[in-house]
Amino acid sequence: MSGGGPNGAGRQTIRFCRADDGTRIAYATVGSGPPLLKAANWLTHLDLEWMSPVWSHWLGGLARNRQLIRYDERGCGLSDRAVPSFTFDDWVDDLESVVEATGLDRFPLLGVSQGGAVAVAYAARRPERVSRLILAGAYARGRQVRAQDETEREEADLDLDLARVGWIHQDPSFLRVFASQFLPEGTPGDWEEFSDFQRRTTSPANGVRFLEEFARIDVSDIAHRVECPTLIIHSRDDGRVPASQASELASLIPDSRLVLLKSRNHLLTAFEPAWDEFLSHIDAFLAE
Repeated sequence: MSGGGPNGAGRQTIRFCRADDGTRIAYATVGSGPPLLKAANWLTHLDLEWMSPVWSHWLGGLARNRQLIRYDERGCGLSDRAVPSFTFDDWVDDLESVVEATGLDRFPLLGVSQGGAVAVAYAARRPERVSRLILAGAYARGRQVRAQDETEREEADLDLDLARVGWIHQDPSFLRVFASQFLPEGTPGDWEEFSDFQRRTTSPANGVRFLEEFARIDVSDIAHRVECPTLIIHSRDDGRVPASQASELASLIPDSRLVLLKSRNHLLTAFEPAWDEFLSHIDAFLAE
């Protein structure tokens, strides 16, 4: 099926494949040229992203002069919402299912936010497949895993408890604060758009399941198995995932380089200088 909506949405093709456990995964291709596969992240919707001020410029920028392939992870978007299993390993398996369905042989892989850990795990599992790895706003260890003392553990637990209550009850004030963590330099309108997008993308119960699993992510013990050149890009003052997490990834992945951008946003906006820098770094890296 073809997506509707503005810009590239009318030219994207959406297809479906099945994971090993039978879960139906939606994936889409748009643009032409060499491929770039983007791992799924919080939260996606192959169709609605084109109309989202948070995501539309990402799609247009990443699909410029190349074929962008992306998918909705299990539990959200156009993929199955009710799923038998909901673990980090399932997310890595879903990425592999999309690779098999598209017939990609060797390709560059992009992981954004927690999708970065999924991309790292896949690149470690299938080094012969991934030619280059790009990690944006990513981390090796979730907040509960990286908590180093009792205070940090209590803060991580409290953050997750508040998120559970806020998501289950769809509390508007919580969702607005949550959105502002991703877009601290965004406007109240941006936060409202982001909150609305999240509500339309997954169920409250699945939102909680995602957040619980994110907190437990840990690829620190396998990151050294990534063999391809890796570009790590991160906002210097990221309020959602500290830049120290990018530094940790750079220390763990052998052939990696770190670029810090002048921004506070976890998800770069279309109108900040860091966005054009972000695309320029990616274009140059993939052209090497």
